[in-house]
Amino acid sequence: MDARELEFRTIELPRDAALCVAFRRDAHAASFGPEQSGFDAAEYLSWLAGRLVEFPEGHLHVWRDEKIVGQLEMIQRKDPPDAGYVNLFYLVPEVRGGELGQALHDYVTRFFRERGVRRLRLSVSPSNERAVRYYAKHGWTSLGPRPGDEKVHRWELLL
Repeated sequence: MDARELEFRTIELPRDAALCVAFRRDAHAASFGPEQSGFDAAEYLSWLAGRLVEFPEGHLHVWRDEKIVGQLEMIQRKDPPDAGYVNLFYLVPEVRGGELGQALHDYVTRFFRERGVRRLRLSVSPSNERAVRYYAKHGWTSLGPRPGDEKVHRWELLL
């Protein structure tokens, strides 16, 4: 599937708040296990509201056939200006493992290349084996544990 067959629309709060929380909760459970606590919906929505003001074009719902099938949260760093950060690659469970993952990755890399970004970073739990395989398959390189937070590893992709 080509990313152009999908529609990427800026998240609209408060309308989309419950959906954003559900997606983030699901992503948190996939990363750290369903029994892990630590996800605070109010804190997340406050953070997301701020990010939507700062960089709205990087906080998107992914639509296919008039249905939301995913969410992206990403930002272009100011220092250094050639770096981008992906906070969330998310697809609903029923479409994971198919062609949409490639389409999201293509969208993200094109989005950042068009803005002059030369490297992307993200963090992933090493226990999220599916995500680790996905990033490795798409050319990301593990940089090891994130300083101060050993439960997640930093990954980088040079564009």
